Amino acid sequence: MTNSKLPTDMFPERLKAARDLRGWSQNDLALRCGMPQSSVGHFEGGTRKPSFDTLSRLANALEVTADYLLGRVDDPGRAEAGDPLFRDIGKLSGGDRELAKDFLQMLASRNQSKK
Repeated sequence: MTNSKLPTDMFPERLKAARDLRGWSQNDLALRCGMPQSSVGHFEGGTRKPSFDTLSRLANALEVTADYLLGRVDDPGRAEAGDPLFRDIGKLSGGDRELAKDFLQMLASRNQSKK
């Protein structure tokens, strides 16, 4: 673990940090995960802990690793982080991430039409 805090202590901070990085409200994250906004509030407040399934849904929605949310690693990036194309994507805001995704989709479509 990269921090002296326990994963259960780190989770509320990391969840809020990842959500804030995307520029999302608690409700935005809850909608993306299919859960009530109050659940996200409880997780961030430290009054409830997520199940494994919920932890996975939160990590997927935020596009970070579960290890990041648990404080085991400091880099929020995914396994693609080794690829220069994806190295800094975890550091983008929600709007910039959408813009980057749209741009990559446009390039992929353009490349596919050339074949």
